[in-house]
Amino acid sequence: QGQLVESGGGLVQAGGSLRLSCAASGITFSNLPMGWFRQAPGKAREFVAYISASGGTAYYTDSVKGRFTISRDNAKNTVYLQMTSLKPEDTAVYYCAAKMYLGNHMREAMYHYWGQGTQVTVSS
Repeated sequence: QGQLVESGGGLVQAGGSLRLSCAASGITFSNLPMGWFRQAPGKAREFVAYISASGGTAYYTDSVKGRFTISRDNAKNTVYLQMTSLKPEDTAVYYCAAKMYLGNHMREAMYHYWGQGTQVTVSS
């Protein structure tokens, strides 16, 4: 059974940085594109970043471009989200997910496996 486990969240001041990790098991990680999503309190989950199976292609939502970097280490079955210049509006639970279906990378329905989420809180 596939499992994704996020880690690295925490409390950080505005302008600071955090690096999130997502470790995969029970899936053929190297064959799957991966994504990061986030959900703020009282709001819908939104797309944050995408990376292709090889790591050669990445996409970001406009609000994080230039600040966040998605990467992966297929040998370690791990995907990362390096977050810099954090803003209070980045506060959310961050989820990683494995893309199993063909379709737009921004759509939650294209992802089959999801982690439990890790909390990121950015203070002003």
